[in-house]
Amino acid sequence: MEKTVGSRVVYDGRIIRVRVDEVELPGGKTATREVVEHGGAVAVVALTENGEVYFVRQFRKALEKELMEIPAGKLEAGEDPAVCAARELAEETGMAPGRLQLLASFYTSPGFASEKIYVYLATGLVPARAEAPEDEILQAYRLPLGEALALARAGKIEDAKTLVGLLLLPDTEFKSRNSE
Repeated sequence: MEKTVGSRVVYDGRIIRVRVDEVELPGGKTATREVVEHGGAVAVVALTENGEVYFVRQFRKALEKELMEIPAGKLEAGEDPAVCAARELAEETGMAPGRLQLLASFYTSPGFASEKIYVYLATGLVPARAEAPEDEILQAYRLPLGEALALARAGKIEDAKTLVGLLLLPDTEFKSRNSE
């Protein structure tokens, strides 16, 4: 176990905070750790009654390209992840969930970041009114689940939360029938 003996914040932004910690290792040696603090996020696999999954295409500056992703967004401080999931789904797709089921939660990069993502399955979708934030430019669309799974296997989906969400869908007759 490492013991923190010193810490300083080197960046405090809108989405992340970065700190550098000095730690004491077992045996008395010291080391430096760079830590990205993030308040967490949600992602939603929105599945229609006829087996289509909602996706968004969004430009990601860090990669300088567009990615195919399931709807997702940042948790506000103290916000219930299920409430955030419903809000983000409405903002990004214009749909609201009739039912939300938590599929998993996981840390995205625990070697240097505290971000935890909660991945939900949304079913019983109904139209909803919500406006996406002005700084988000994205295109929502649907694909048959089988096609989405094939794209994941072919390496065409590069976003980790999207891969996790698709792969954690409950095994249903529909999923089995459409994943071949």
